[in-house]
Amino acid sequence: MSMGDKAKNAGDKIKGTAKEATGKAVGNERLEAEGKADKAKGDLKQAGEKVKDTFKD
Repeated sequence: MSMGDKAKNAGDKIKGTAKEATGKAVGNERLEAEGKADKAKGDLKQAGEKVKDTFKD
C-alpha cells in the first residue's frame, strides 16, 4: 500500500469520525450516519490494500 493510499484512507476515517461526532452533538442523524459510512469506507479500503499487499509478495 502506498503512503498516499494510507493517508487517504486514514483521512476518510478521520473525516468520518468528525462527521459522526458533529452529528451526535447537533442531533443530526443523517450527518451521524454519513460519518459512520465514511469510517467504514476507510476501513474497507485499508483492508483491500492489505490484501493486495499480501498477494504482491
